[in-house]
Amino acid sequence: MAVRDSNGNELVEGDSVTVIKDLKVKGASLTLKRGKLFKGIHLTDDDAAVEVREGKSVLVLKTEFLKKA
Repeated sequence: MAVRDSNGNELVEGDSVTVIKDLKVKGASLTLKRGKLFKGIHLTDDDAAVEVREGKSVLVLKTEFLKKA
C-alpha cells in the first residue's frame, strides 16, 4: 500500500515534507512549528507514519500532519 500525505499525494523514500500544523513532541520540550521542512524522509512499516531527522534525533511523524514539499 502507498504512503500518502494529508492531501493524498504519494510519498516515497527521500521526499521532502512540510508540517501543516504545530505539533508537540512527546517526551521532549520541543514543538514543531507549522511550515517546518524535513528533507530525506524514511518510510516505516506503518503506512501512516514516516521517520524524519531533527538534529541528531529521529522523530516518527504521522502522515496526516504532513504535506509533500
